[in-house]
Amino acid sequence: MAKKLPKTDVVVIGLGWAGSIIANELADEGLSVVGIERGPWRDTARDFNVATITDELRYVQREELMLRTRQNTCTMRNNPSQTALPMRSWGSFHPGNGTGGAGNHWAGITFRFQPEEFRLRSHLTERYGANAISSDLSLQDWGMEWDEIEKHYMQFERVAGTSGKAGVLNGVKQEGGNQFEGSRSGEYPTPPMKQPYGPTLFAEAARNMGYNAFAVPSSLVSEAYTNPYGVTMGPCTFCGYCTNYGCANYSKASAITTVLPALMRKPNFTAQTSCEVLKVLTDSSGKKATGVTYMDSSGDEWEQPADLVIVAAYTFENVRLMLLSNIGKAYDPLTNTGTTGRNYAYQTANGVTLFFDDKNFNPFIGAGAVGMGIDDFNNDNFDHSGLGFFGGGSIRVTPIGAAPINSRPVPPGTPKWGSAWKQATVKNYLSTMSIGCEASSYTQRTNYLSLDPNYKDPLGRPLLRITFDFPENDLRMAQYCTGKVAEIAKNMNPRQLVAKPTSGHWNSVPYQSSHVCGGFVMGADPSNSSVNKHLQVWDVPNLFVVGASAFPQNPGYNPTGTVGALAFKAAHDIRQHYLKRPGEMITA
Repeated sequence: MAKKLPKTDVVVIGLGWAGSIIANELADEGLSVVGIERGPWRDTARDFNVATITDELRYVQREELMLRTRQNTCTMRNNPSQTALPMRSWGSFHPGNGTGGAGNHWAGITFRFQPEEFRLRSHLTERYGANAISSDLSLQDWGMEWDEIEKHYMQFERVAGTSGKAGVLNGVKQEGGNQFEGSRSGEYPTPPMKQPYGPTLFAEAARNMGYNAFAVPSSLVSEAYTNPYGVTMGPCTFCGYCTNYGCANYSKASAITTVLPALMRKPNFTAQTSCEVLKVLTDSSGKKATGVTYMDSSGDEWEQPADLVIVAAYTFENVRLMLLSNIGKAYDPLTNTGTTGRNYAYQTANGVTLFFDDKNFNPFIGAGAVGMGIDDFNNDNFDHSGLGFFGGGSIRVTPIGAAPINSRPVPPGTPKWGSAWKQATVKNYLSTMSIGCEASSYTQRTNYLSLDPNYKDPLGRPLLRITFDFPENDLRMAQYCTGKVAEIAKNMNPRQLVAKPTSGHWNSVPYQSSHVCGGFVMGADPSNSSVNKHLQVWDVPNLFVVGASAFPQNPGYNPTGTVGALAFKAAHDIRQHYLKRPGEMITA
């Protein structure tokens, strides 16, 4: 029997980017807020000390900052006819653990989605015709327009101190920025980062071919910066220990470096860490959330009553918790009914490796989000007529730092060990670079999330089952876009280049991207979405589910900037509309 705690105004599940932002905003409104986090409390000075953080074995090989699979894992399969099997170690993606969540070990690349992406199905239909979209794809609009979210992108970037150069400012194109972005209401808070040799070489080649090269927007700040919460960050030092690591220098924006230091000072906020939320509770009608139950590290079970419940965990746990709590109707791919678990999407990763004889890229110098990119072949920025696919990718060079264990770039055919391998490593370490293409993932009917009937976690609850494979649309897109990357690479005159487009079936073993999206998507119609444009659950108006789980599909961008913007949007709508008139905010 769970022990009942005193009621709070708000309970927030997850203290990563989304949960921390919403908790802070609602605490500023004067509400009592309890934040519940499954993992431990993280602190930069203690956990990411400069003397210990540069440990590739600990943070990359042994995945120090990731959820332990013995706590909770997923099962995976490529299609509904297969039996899903559990992931015993994280490969394809890296769920975070502890305050800050996956935002502690992210790269820091901070794109905005383009205006057309929020009305994707309508846009493609208007441009290419009603029959242009394959019946295999379940693309849909988000239920909101660009002008409803742009100001919240600005909020997130100001909190994160995002470095970059506007491409379109108040409707006017700007030299040096991304000319394909939606119109911005203000410049980035800090200027673009200084660029290493590899990105500079790529940008020069791309511009010579007529493409629009720009500095990748980065939430690794380029200069000292104090955000609106009064939290100060230091400039990035290009240490090369960024992706998969916490930041010792207070340069990489995360919840623990930008939001939680301010939030923890508020007397109306309480954090409960190392606590596993078991279920969102509802009343007898199922139309009102009454709180949550959770288990602490001692194995004691507690009930936290609340007037407002915010679920803001990682995509997988958002969806799993809704399924375990019987919120909404579970998606059925056979009948195409139900919405909980529907429209799961990923990211399509492609790239070209370039081997030179006459270059020294100093590859140990790097950062997760330093680099130059082009968007000429992203999303619908190019004419898709007759190509047989939709979507595209962000093409960019972002050297993260060539750490000693994993960075051994050698050409195909090189022996995997021995003197020849050593010679090839010495020859190619300094003179090799890569051009990546992080591309869209378009949803299809048979890609979804559900509860596994065979495997359970240590608490006896079903694991989340991932049913996913790359749609034919995405495989064609990957081939086309990687071909465009190879054209740029050839113009850079390498000794050899190796193109690696996404192909075949999704394999959960190698790391690809932690950009898992969808499963509890937003929209204007409760028949194909789980939350409305305010991130409010249909028919349960005091329950909000916030995060990348709301994406109906994933464009060719990193999701974090949009997750942050959605968190600010949900908090704004709660403060300005819901609290004044509790209930479904259909027309607000």
